[in-house]
Amino acid sequence: MPSLLERHQDLTRIAGALRARDAAERLATTEAALVACGAFGPACALRPDWAGLIGALPGAGRVMALTRNDHAVHERHGVYTDVSIGPGHILVLGPEIDLRLFPARWSHAYALAGDRPSIQIFGRDGASVHKVFATDATFREGWDGIIADFGIDAVEAPPELPTPFRAASEGPVDGVALRESWLALKDTHDFFPMLRRHRASRRQAFHLAGDDLALRLDPRAGSAILEGAASGDVPVMVFVGNPGGIQIHTGPVRRLRATPGWFNVLDPDFNLHLREAGVSSAWRIVKPTEDGAVTSIELLDEGGEVVALLFGARKPGQPEREDWRALVAEVAERHVAEAVA
Repeated sequence: MPSLLERHQDLTRIAGALRARDAAERLATTEAALVACGAFGPACALRPDWAGLIGALPGAGRVMALTRNDHAVHERHGVYTDVSIGPGHILVLGPEIDLRLFPARWSHAYALAGDRPSIQIFGRDGASVHKVFATDATFREGWDGIIADFGIDAVEAPPELPTPFRAASEGPVDGVALRESWLALKDTHDFFPMLRRHRASRRQAFHLAGDDLALRLDPRAGSAILEGAASGDVPVMVFVGNPGGIQIHTGPVRRLRATPGWFNVLDPDFNLHLREAGVSSAWRIVKPTEDGAVTSIELLDEGGEVVALLFGARKPGQPEREDWRALVAEVAERHVAEAVA
């Protein structure tokens, strides 16, 4: 029976160069297994000292950070700064690279050399969690030092067969109690703990809360809000994540481009690739806080998982920008009409 590397080579000869995620799907394997077998060049396994590895990245200088899920890819250039470790999480809170990382979900990491040197981290299911790419601006001596410090002989092979995805079941939820808790929110960070208390999925909460708090829009609302932000010079916050981490861009978006199947932001330091067919629904969400109401456009896939979250740029203690609030109201009005029509 041909090895995984041989199967990948055969696929490349037939289909041409494919993205790692697409090749793994075609071969019914995992991206981690493809990386480990050398499908994309020699791979050096890295010691799973997650706090140490992320904490060492400032020494590489300027890099590109990438976090994705099935339907969105978030790429941000900058320096890993202000790294802090807490129970169950690693935070990177620099002005350029902004991350919320959950290392309990991580399992394997590899360094790849070649034309695009990278550090790639994968979950227990072999799916990509977070990647860091060296660029022309990277301090290569620092980068090479990180690989030397964390490189090991692999002691456990990553999974070759992907773990079947099992969506969490949605049980009954007390909509009245959930709405009361939603209205009592003091901080946007309290929203997820509220969902857990009520044993509600995000999608269930949106359907139960009422249109004043969660208004369903047509799926095009996500790209529409980015178009409006670009044309009106309204700075935004763009969140994309997966079970192992969330990556955030704060600032303007300017260069937008649609390609077949994708809506893209292609700015020098920030790229977003949004697979439009993967967005099943969009919602205008209002969350009360001590600083006033905070509104967002939230994109969900068919299973109710988050594709991307879009907010106006703000910091804790600041009220929401009026230009963002007006833009959301305009987009919501237009796309509710389209959804109903």
